[in-house]
Amino acid sequence: MQTLNSIIPLNLPPRSFNIKLTPQGNRVIFDRLRRRFVALTPEEWVRQNFVEHLIADCGFPAGLMGNEMSLTQNGISRRCDTLVTDRQGRPLVIVEYKAPSVKITQAVFDQICRYNMVLKARYLIVSNGLAHYCCRIDYSTGSYSFLPSIPHYNDL
Repeated sequence: MQTLNSIIPLNLPPRSFNIKLTPQGNRVIFDRLRRRFVALTPEEWVRQNFVEHLIADCGFPAGLMGNEMSLTQNGISRRCDTLVTDRQGRPLVIVEYKAPSVKITQAVFDQICRYNMVLKARYLIVSNGLAHYCCRIDYSTGSYSFLPSIPHYNDL
């Protein structure tokens, strides 16, 4: 069971969330993109804070975002944490979250790159709520570059 003490401060602007206890005593948080309450795990805490940051601070339209989006890779069903599309519905940004206690390693980047082999998004973001990395993929040159910050949606 999650307690409020386990919800640690993140390297993101503070936000207010609808958090409640289930009859079984589990803490849940309202996910505005899925429009339902979900279990409040450390990774979910990062996801909810980061999604709010993208919407409120980076101008990402909530209507073009989805959490836990399904994809099939080599016949295996997978889910990317957050997918953002452009206004034509094409994948634009994939975001992968980890709990604050999980270090961002090459394995995390390998995971999001595997998802991107299917989705072909132009931007990849990885965050554990404390460290955030954003890279832009240039398909014409087969290269990528890390950005100093997460761009505003209109600049993508």
